[in-house]
Amino acid sequence: QVQLVESGGGLVQAGGSLRLSCAPSTSIFGVGTMGWYRQAPGKQRDLVATMRSTGITNYADSVKGRFTISRDNANKTVYLQMNSLNPEDTAVYYCYGRIYVSSWNEYWGQGTQVTVSS
Repeated sequence: QVQLVESGGGLVQAGGSLRLSCAPSTSIFGVGTMGWYRQAPGKQRDLVATMRSTGITNYADSVKGRFTISRDNANKTVYLQMNSLNPEDTAVYYCYGRIYVSSWNEYWGQGTQVTVSS
């Protein structure tokens, strides 16, 4: 069974940077859109950034200019470079991928905690 495995979360001071990574746990045939969502305590899960296999990106307004999504199509890995972090970025960050195994399906990672201290 395919799983998306995230890494790179942690605790950082305001103004600092973190880089998240996410890759499938097993070999897969194809990957479409990949991206990141986040969920703060007591709030819904919201889009952070996505990237299509064509390279087209979509960012939440709150992270534009600070976060950069990228992907390595050969290794089917997606990254999120987060700069100028502030306490409002504190959340569990979830990797998302539309993956082809025997059909196209959506997959989510287990989540990685990002905490920004003031």
